[in-house]
Amino acid sequence: MRKTKWFFSILTACAFTAVVMIGCSEEEEPALALVSITADGVDLNGATSAIGVKTGATVVATFNVDLDPSAGDFVTITRDFDGATLDADITINGAEMTIDPADDFNTGTLVIMNFDTGIKTKGGNNLKIPFERTFTTEGSFVVPGAFAHWTFEDNATDIIGGRGPSGSGTVAVTYEAGRKAEAGKAASFNGTTSIIEIPNGSQLIKTGDWTLSIWVKAKSGLEKGQFVLGLGAFYGFQFEIFGSFNAFKLAGSYTNGTDKYSEDMWADGEGNLGWQGWTYSKDFRGSGGMNTIIKDKWAHYVFVYNATAKTGTVYLNGEKVKEQDFDNWPDGDIKRTTQGLVWRGALPDVADELALGFIQTRAGNLWDAEPWGGYDQPGANHFYGLMDDLLIYHKALTAGEVGSMYNSGKP
Repeated sequence: MRKTKWFFSILTACAFTAVVMIGCSEEEEPALALVSITADGVDLNGATSAIGVKTGATVVATFNVDLDPSAGDFVTITRDFDGATLDADITINGAEMTIDPADDFNTGTLVIMNFDTGIKTKGGNNLKIPFERTFTTEGSFVVPGAFAHWTFEDNATDIIGGRGPSGSGTVAVTYEAGRKAEAGKAASFNGTTSIIEIPNGSQLIKTGDWTLSIWVKAKSGLEKGQFVLGLGAFYGFQFEIFGSFNAFKLAGSYTNGTDKYSEDMWADGEGNLGWQGWTYSKDFRGSGGMNTIIKDKWAHYVFVYNATAKTGTVYLNGEKVKEQDFDNWPDGDIKRTTQGLVWRGALPDVADELALGFIQTRAGNLWDAEPWGGYDQPGANHFYGLMDDLLIYHKALTAGEVGSMYNSGKP
């Protein structure tokens, strides 16, 4: 009897040892969890959404367990302002997931990253609870898809197409702090000689949908109108602010496919609907006049031509202040068939160059003898103030997009 007891004791001990050994050799994986997540070193795991992330930042998410190679298929990156899904190259290396965006995230944009429960470990264990991380990129928001963008960060080079002045194409322009820290620097013009000249300006025009957006702080003290910029004056387009600061306009050259002619897209600040084609005009007189908004203050100006609707719309600080409908011209008028802006300039009158700070570059001789129009004239209407974030689009921005840019970029 004692021998039998001993026999069963040995069996029990062996069984117990076997169980322990099996348990140690096949230890269960811990639940999959995020350890850290950064965007070019910026922590995205904080209590609040991160800000100031670089537009081309690479995101690295580190987990506590090695991931299955398919884990990247279950990450979605969304742009907040329009809900667009962004493409990215996602690679897995052990427990680390690297997310490299296919395109820049865009400036001043809230980016949303969703990690779904389809993410699993090499051992096949799925993420139990999905999670989300968000961040906002550096700078002020601009609508994606611009044809050209001058940010004036100590230079006058278009950050999209590389368009910039020649070696002698910048005169008396300096760079200083802009409207707020996120917007970086701005170009400063002295009101007498400052100019930036950019070759091949006609490339900026495209007949059809078109938009110009710019931030400007026009300074007082010179008691004259100011030509903020011009591409051969109205032979291309020109943006000017009136001496009273109570009106501004974008004069341009338009075409119906055969004829070429000039038309002004301007806001008079007086609610005047008596002008041909005007369908809306805001009256600022009851609130002190437009000068209380644009004189010595940063203001956001946007001019939009919509080829489908055949409308020209002017926005000031995110608000529509003027709209004109080319269909409202009389029957038979060529402007009823307008298709959009066009370049119709030629030397010796005007050069195919964009002038920043004046109505035309020094290569042209249009209005050279006029006291307001000749570059070397003592009283010429040079721009006096600061300029930032000049954007040209070959598409018509919507009211919502214009509002988003203003709200993000305002001081």
